[in-house]
Amino acid sequence: MKSILISILISFISSQLFSQSDFKDPDEFLRKGEQVPKVLLVGSFHFNYPGLDVHKAAEDQKVNIYSEKRQKELQELLDYISKFKPTKIMIETYNSSKFIKNWKAYKSGKAELYASERSQIGMRLADRFGLDTIYGVDSGDLLYKTTRTKEFSNTNSYLDSIANRHYFGGDDEMMKRYKNFYAYKDTLAFQNSLLETFKYMNSDKVLDRAFGAYISGGQFTSEEMEGPDALSMLWMNRNLRIFRKVQRIEHTPDDRILVIFGAAHVAILNWLYECTPEFDLVKFNEL
Repeated sequence: MKSILISILISFISSQLFSQSDFKDPDEFLRKGEQVPKVLLVGSFHFNYPGLDVHKAAEDQKVNIYSEKRQKELQELLDYISKFKPTKIMIETYNSSKFIKNWKAYKSGKAELYASERSQIGMRLADRFGLDTIYGVDSGDLLYKTTRTKEFSNTNSYLDSIANRHYFGGDDEMMKRYKNFYAYKDTLAFQNSLLETFKYMNSDKVLDRAFGAYISGGQFTSEEMEGPDALSMLWMNRNLRIFRKVQRIEHTPDDRILVIFGAAHVAILNWLYECTPEFDLVKFNEL
């Protein structure tokens, strides 16, 4: 009897596998065998600690990127990312000209290279691969535009009310757990090499759980739908706009596009690049 049940199970599994093998890959319709540009997303902590995020690292946990130790680790990180061989580099800024200007001044011995990852990673890699420009692809969000600009003079009172509140963070139990997680990541970055830290920060589960902070507890769970509305018009919208900015920069099927942003952006961008048939996503930990 036992052998009969096993035979039936094997037969069922085989039939399922066979039926699945008959289904077509969506890219047979959407890519048609054509090559598409490759994209590598690199999520980073902000080397210069601008203090603009809800969570702020303690002073004794901040990485000094200018130290001899960290500069040596930086070369290891750059060597690792260089495996991707980027042909275009995108960074978290609206205007990349000041970073290019700083790089030129640094090369001529007139200035120190900015501490931010945009310079320490982005500009150094642009120089390493002989790229003549670097692209700033950051963007504002729709909530800000509809409540804080002259373009929209008759703003909606509901939009004003959600714009005047901050929907990220809070003091509930889940947010307390996230604060402990953020503190752990600060400690990890301080105690480990840059490459080890980046591999952890860019792993799938860490990225996904980091995005979970925006939808688990906190002010997202406000009355009615204020939380979801604010999140979709602010954080989600900003990242969709970033994706669109990258998308509309002229590229060829042979391009290898490196996108360097704060790690909090990467969970959303990662999902967008996994979904689109127009680009081929390369995972950081699979270089």
